[in-house]
Amino acid sequence: MSDFSDHIVNQRFKTVFEELERRRLIKGKSDIAKHLGTYNHVVNSILKGQRNVTVDQLFKLFETYDVNANYLFGLSEDLFLPTAKALENLPTRSMQDRLFSGRQNITMVPSRAMAGYAMEYQDKDFLEGFQKFSIPQLEGELIAFEISGDSMMPTVTNGDIVVCEPLERGEPLRDNQVYVIVTDVVVAKRIQQVKEGDRISQLLLISDNNAVYKPYEVDLEEIRQILKVKCRLTSYAIG
Repeated sequence: MSDFSDHIVNQRFKTVFEELERRRLIKGKSDIAKHLGTYNHVVNSILKGQRNVTVDQLFKLFETYDVNANYLFGLSEDLFLPTAKALENLPTRSMQDRLFSGRQNITMVPSRAMAGYAMEYQDKDFLEGFQKFSIPQLEGELIAFEISGDSMMPTVTNGDIVVCEPLERGEPLRDNQVYVIVTDVVVAKRIQQVKEGDRISQLLLISDNNAVYKPYEVDLEEIRQILKVKCRLTSYAIG
C-alpha cells in the first residue's frame, strides 16, 4: 500500500485536524468528514497516510474553518487566516457545570420559547416561568438560550446552550464576536457594524456555517435587545 504521509499537504492536514480538535471546533473524524462532504473512514485513511486529501475536500476545509491555503501547501506557517473565526472560539463549559441550588442567576430560555422571548423579554413575570441555574464564576443576571439548528456550526452546535449578558442600548459592540440578537426572532450570530457616516445604522449578522447560511443585515431600529455571549455549554465531552 502506498504511503501518502510524506506529502506535505497530507502532513499539514493532520496538523489542522489536531488543532481543530484542540480548539473544540470539530467533534472528531465524523464531524469534519460531514463538513468536507466525505466519510469518516476517508478522513481516517488520510490521517493514517493511506490516501491523499482531495482538492474538493481542501476547498471545503478552507471555506468552513478559515484554514490558510498557503499553510497546507507549505508556503506559510500561519495555520488560520488572520480573520479566522476559529481564532475567536467561545469559552466552553460542560452541561454538568450547571448548579440548581443556591443562588440561581441564569434564566434558561428553551428553544421552544424563543418566539415568546422576542415578544416578552422585558416582562419579569414571563421570565420567572423558566428554570434557573448558576455556573461557578459566572456572575450577574444572565440569560441562557438553547440553540436549535446548525447555522453557527462549528462554533455552536445543535443542542448547545449559550449563556449571555444583556446589554444596554448604546453599549459598544465588537465586530466578529458572537451575540444573541433579538428582533421578532432570536438568533445567535457574529456581527459586523454597518455605518452611515459616523452612525451605526445596521448590523450584519453572520453565520459560522457560511457555506449554507448567507449573511444578512438588520436595521438598528428593528433590534429589541442585544446580548453578549459569554460562554457556551455543551454535552460534548470536554477536558
